[in-house]
Amino acid sequence: MVIDILEQAGEVEIAGFVSLAGEPAICGYPRLGSDDALDDMLRAGVQSAFVAIGDNQRRMDCIGSLQRQGFHLINAISPAAIVSRHATLCQGIAVMPGAVINAGSRIEDGAIVNTNASVDHDCVIGTCAHVAPGTTLAGCVRLGEGVFLGTGSSVIPNITIGSWTTVGAGAVVLADLPDHVVAVGVPAEVRKSNRGKA
Repeated sequence: MVIDILEQAGEVEIAGFVSLAGEPAICGYPRLGSDDALDDMLRAGVQSAFVAIGDNQRRMDCIGSLQRQGFHLINAISPAAIVSRHATLCQGIAVMPGAVINAGSRIEDGAIVNTNASVDHDCVIGTCAHVAPGTTLAGCVRLGEGVFLGTGSSVIPNITIGSWTTVGAGAVVLADLPDHVVAVGVPAEVRKSNRGKA
């Protein structure tokens, strides 16, 4: 998906991708090696990168590693998304087709706003948070670092969801949620801790 978005946007030239293992090519672009190849690529003049990993913790770790090596993180913003010019977009973020980000919202480094997700006015999507497909955030919602909102979930206005909290698919969040919990249902209720996260 990220390759497709970058191709459509037409703002960067894609050299290829790195991965620990896997296919020799994706969408016609070659695997350039594992992470061990990154230093050589930087010396060869490849200065920009995007971390296309869905797992929030792994994405955060990889972003930190790339930044320490000296790479500039680019954004993958679909031309089929609607993004207010009054929204703030940080680095290394993905905004998928059909997503809407309204005025006054801020999308922090490494966050994902997935397909057909809606982020209303004055929201904050925390570092490496993931708003899954079809999720709806009303105005002034704040998501902490590493939050995952499951597919089709909804959050009413002025709610804060703590860092590394997971909200299950289809849940409706009507009250603030603390850090490091899993909440599911309608209305969303805390079911367990996930203290193993960052």
